[in-house]
Order: sequence, then structure tokens, then C-alpha cells
Amino acid sequence: MELLESSLVNFTEQLASPAAVPGGGGASALVGAVGIALGDMVGELTVGKKKYADVEEEIRALMVRAQDLRVRLLACIAKDAEAFEPLARAYGIPKDAPDRDETLEKCLHDAAGAPMEIFDLCCEAIEILEIFGEKGSRLVISDAATGAAFARAAMYGAAVNVKVNTRLMKDRAFAAGMDAHIDEKLAEYTERADRVFQSIYQQFTV
Repeated sequence: MELLESSLVNFTEQLASPAAVPGGGGASALVGAVGIALGDMVGELTVGKKKYADVEEEIRALMVRAQDLRVRLLACIAKDAEAFEPLARAYGIPKDAPDRDETLEKCLHDAAGAPMEIFDLCCEAIEILEIFGEKGSRLVISDAATGAAFARAAMYGAAVNVKVNTRLMKDRAFAAGMDAHIDEKLAEYTERADRVFQSIYQQFTV
């Protein structure tokens, strides 16, 4: 909660400090939240306009999803920090301690779980931004493109924060499952986010 209520100045100062948290996962969650918020703004500036009356119901439904995603991504800032701190402590357990491996493995699973959630939420954000870009007001589609670029970056940040933990897991089957999920979705949603951005960007290219 403390991280969630930080000002942007304080949050970025903490990011730039030697403190273990927030880190890449929390930063990715924030960037993803900003990205989907831009999509929601496109919706807000589309509804109520006669020109877009035929898509208003769909846009309003997307706005509800976007608002939910923004809240969930922001909550992941604290989740990521809470999952990483026990892992940092686990590395300090003496190597000959009988429960070190079990404790470390659990902490690695938890530390990978938070950025995995961020990753999946960013994929969903890209899906929503794709529709905002197609059906939202032409006056603000540049914000849908910006949102897609942010969601893509956040997705990448979350992906690498999953991988940094799976590579150290003893349970290789579990790690391989997480890695496969990341690899498959990263390829799919990179293409989708790039398509959203390029389709809009090219409209402004003379």
C-alpha cells in the first residue's frame, strides 16, 4: 500500500536507489497501468459522440475492463515487492541449512508469480487497446498507439522478471511451463502491439 500511494517523484527516487524494491516488476506494472489508462481515456472521449453511437456500447464495456486492469496492475506494484523481499532474505540463509533449498524454491515460485500476473494483464491490455485504436475517436487514436507501446514495454519488463526467477528453480518442469507461456504469448502480443502502433503511426506519416 505504501508503494501504491507514493508520489511519482518518490517512486522513481526509490527505483533509482540501492533499495531492492521497487524494481523491474513494479516498474512494469506502473507502465502497464499508464498504458491501459490511455486506452480508457480514448473511450472517455469517444462515448457520447454521435459519430461513434454504433460502437458506444462496446466502448463502454471496454472502459470497464480497462479500469479494472488499471487497478489490478497498480496493485501488482505492491505484490511484486512483497514477493521479492522474502527471496532476497532467502539468499542469505546459510548454504548448509537443511531447509534452504525448499525455502528458496518457494520464494522463487512466488517471485515469478507476481511478474507473471503483470505479464498476463499487459497482454489483456494490448487486446483492449487494439479495439480502442480501431473503434475509438480518431481525434485521440494517438493515445491508443501510445498506450499499446507502453503495454508492450511493460509486457517485456514483466517477461524478463519471470525468467530471472525460473532459471534458478530446481523444479525444471514447473519452470519450463512458465517459460513456455511467456515465450508463446510474448511472440503473439508483440505482434499485436506493434500492429496497433504501426497502423496508427502510419496515419500520421506524410
